[in-house]
Amino acid sequence: IIVPLAAGGSMDSVARGLSARLGDNLKQSVVIDNRPGAGALIALDILSSAAADGHTLMVIGGTSIVYPILYKSRYDMRRDVSHVSQLTAQGYVLVIHPSLPAKTPSEFVNYIKVNPNKVNYSSSGIASPTHMAGELLQLATGGRMTHIPYKGMGAAYTDLISGQMQASFPAAISSMAHVTAGRLRAIGVTTPKRMRVLPNTPTFVEAGYDSMIVLNWYSLIAPPKMPSALTERIASETRKAVRSPEMVKSLAAEGSEVVGSTPAELAAHVRLEHDKWARVVNVAGIAAQ
Repeated sequence: IIVPLAAGGSMDSVARGLSARLGDNLKQSVVIDNRPGAGALIALDILSSAAADGHTLMVIGGTSIVYPILYKSRYDMRRDVSHVSQLTAQGYVLVIHPSLPAKTPSEFVNYIKVNPNKVNYSSSGIASPTHMAGELLQLATGGRMTHIPYKGMGAAYTDLISGQMQASFPAAISSMAHVTAGRLRAIGVTTPKRMRVLPNTPTFVEAGYDSMIVLNWYSLIAPPKMPSALTERIASETRKAVRSPEMVKSLAAEGSEVVGSTPAELAAHVRLEHDKWARVVNVAGIAAQ
């Protein structure tokens, strides 16, 4: 299983958990091959040139859809791979500095409409989910904010807590300690339904912003034109692996939920994600940096 990011991160952790259980299910060893760099192009080059025999797979995430759009990649994730199964989904939460008066999604939207570009929102980088969530909210509501990209959420949190930044869209699990301690205020979540870890925080959908759904997700793909019977078999074993009690528990600890979709469901999901983020990139005029 090729992982387009360095070892040690969330994607790598999910891939390694999957590899152990998939190996047990398939009665053969499954190894992880970390190939970071070039916005996953290095990994995709390896995948695309591999035989479509089920022995080479790859994990992708939500940014694997956005980056090819932003950087005009030669790969189109809708057609240039075989879709196997969506593994996980993880939502984000809009957190703000307590100095802002807003306490609900609607109040925040009204605030950024009345005070255009006065709210600075931080992200973990250009085209990251934490960036794209802010862009989508602006398109959905007509409110305006100023985006300040960071190289990661560590420094972004420091400036958010100090009040230099006023808002951000981090993963719920990483923001819980700050929200519980009152250093930040949770306003709304980007999942279709309320999060188990933030049961009192409403969704943006509840507030009437139906398009405001932003999920980070990991999926398993294969080389193009893999035989459907083989794809279905690997997908079936993958669903068993990610739905095992061990993986459900470990993913929940990271704030993720198990999905375990069919190949057709993943293909449809990728098409919807591509269309949504292509519109955001084009309308918002997001440029690669």
